[in-house]
Amino acid sequence: MSNVVNLSSSFLSSSTALRRSPSNPQMCFYRRGKCGKTLIQAKIREIFMPALSSTMTEGKIVSWIKSEGDKLSKGESVVVVESDKADMDVETFYDGYLAAIMVEEGGTAAVGSAIAFLAETEDEISEAKSKASSASSSTLEASPAPVTAPAPSPTPTPAQVAAAPSAPVKVLVKSASAHPASEGGKRIVASPYAKKLAAELNVDLWEVVGTGPLGRIVAKDVEAYAAAAAKVPAAAAASASASISNAGSPAGSVIELGTAVPFTTMQGAVCRNMNESLTVPTFRVGYTINTDALDALYKQIKSKGVTMTALLAKATALALVKHPVVNSSCRDGNSFTYNSSINIAVAVAIDGGLITPVLQEADKVDIYSLSRKWKELVDKARAKQLQPNEYNSGTFTLSNLGMFGVDRFDAILPPGTGAIMAVGASQPTLVGTKDGRIGLKTQMQVNVTADHRIIYGADLAAFLQTLASIIEDPKDLTF
Repeated sequence: MSNVVNLSSSFLSSSTALRRSPSNPQMCFYRRGKCGKTLIQAKIREIFMPALSSTMTEGKIVSWIKSEGDKLSKGESVVVVESDKADMDVETFYDGYLAAIMVEEGGTAAVGSAIAFLAETEDEISEAKSKASSASSSTLEASPAPVTAPAPSPTPTPAQVAAAPSAPVKVLVKSASAHPASEGGKRIVASPYAKKLAAELNVDLWEVVGTGPLGRIVAKDVEAYAAAAAKVPAAAAASASASISNAGSPAGSVIELGTAVPFTTMQGAVCRNMNESLTVPTFRVGYTINTDALDALYKQIKSKGVTMTALLAKATALALVKHPVVNSSCRDGNSFTYNSSINIAVAVAIDGGLITPVLQEADKVDIYSLSRKWKELVDKARAKQLQPNEYNSGTFTLSNLGMFGVDRFDAILPPGTGAIMAVGASQPTLVGTKDGRIGLKTQMQVNVTADHRIIYGADLAAFLQTLASIIEDPKDLTF
């Protein structure tokens, strides 16, 4: 299930309707009563793109749960919207009918802009549709888009041209018109879970026949199609691979080299955050930490579900308790805040972007609960189901590339935080011992990037010394 957000701020309330068109009888009107004029709520409302996070400027329609003409009840999910970091089910705040959809699945809209019309009764549906058509017409006139000719392949090969010069057009037209749930070829009607499953199984929903209500594609339809596709003779797959290889492109490749790819919603959010981080004066301090004791502890408790990420987060949180300035943040350039909670955000790479699930109050949670929480957050992040407070409440960030064999790197400071620590891989290293001998120890390199307006070199040095002492003698991590 996706996250759920109520559309109380996205539908026009009666007061908003008054401000937008107080004299329009189609939107609102007055009735005389004993106490004077009484406001009658608008019968046709615009459904707006909601703001699902403080940094969200536009949203993408993942899927419409309801179709045009469907009756809606207050609190019922209507549409799934992709915000900066997550997909959320959005509920209606009013009863009525989904009269007209203005932004189709896959389309984007600015926060606050209309994405559909809601009619209070069936009688207003046709009127709402005409309003939507007028709005769509004015948009098309402002920015016309060519739709008559499909774009050719950027680098077609002679073999491809000779084999089927017009095949792509025929296939697309046939699929769009024949699909039982496509509503005349305009869009695919599928449940959110079916779309998620299709993405995981690499299934083209245009080829799936829906068996749900009114032809909607449901999860079992995707599973059935995937199972049937798996039975295709291996010879056909081999032939297709050979054809692709002969055409000069790698088998299974879906990347079109030389083409411009627009940012996804998440990539756009990351881009804005990185640009904002350039306005903060930062500096970096590196440190080498022996991890033999930590590695030994990890081997002992790994079978109990403990992760190395949780151990590093716990050690970092305990060090921050003793150095609160490293856990502080400066947002206005005039003051800084000693954050009351130690919330460790950990960078996670997911399909199409980067997100930082947050282990809240990591200093107060035992290592076993912290590990379970981390697994839950990672699962939700990969399913794009994190709540905003689960990814935007971090006070200190960890970025770990050690699992890829990276020994050291620098990280960019996330806006609104004081520091981020880049963690490299633990590697066996020959070192000199205190008695003048050479010994073998496992060491890792960490580099901390900090906001120099509030954190100074001595602050980071003291923090890293404390962190090293905790990791090199990790007995406190299991309490």
